[in-house]
Amino acid sequence: MGLFDFLKGGAVQCPLCGAPNARKAGDRVICPNPLCRNASEQQATPREGAPPASTQKPANVPQGRWRPERPLTIRYRNFQNVDQTYTAEADSCRRVKNHISVEVAPTGRRITLRRDRIANLAEVEAHCAQRVAPDQAWPTPRERQVLNYHKKHKTTSPLYERIRAKYPNW
Repeated sequence: MGLFDFLKGGAVQCPLCGAPNARKAGDRVICPNPLCRNASEQQATPREGAPPASTQKPANVPQGRWRPERPLTIRYRNFQNVDQTYTAEADSCRRVKNHISVEVAPTGRRITLRRDRIANLAEVEAHCAQRVAPDQAWPTPRERQVLNYHKKHKTTSPLYERIRAKYPNW
């Protein structure tokens, strides 16, 4: 018996399922586990108008029936040397440093693939958004810093406008 046990309101362990936060109400033990026989009737019944908790799905989980509008097939060899084929949305293709980021079927989730492991890299990169023209040099680190800062903060400056004129797709 602890010094502050009276603050817990008689919390005990359920004798049937072992749940630690059960309460004693007279001779009866009321368990917080809704699947236990000692659970109270108020906890066991769902609220009116609400579906049972077991059938509710999180809001951000894809359903698994997503289909790309413009499919792009990517042949990829993973780190275990297993060849895989992904069906991706061509419009979602982005190059991020040494990786390609795409949304894939059937979930529609975005995955990242290493460029050196993609078998059909030329075909995939043809669908990726190009930040600079093929014959144009990449921006200097200072220019990239200015471009990324103003894009992130949704602001502008005369320097940003000059750099943006050179790199309109950045």
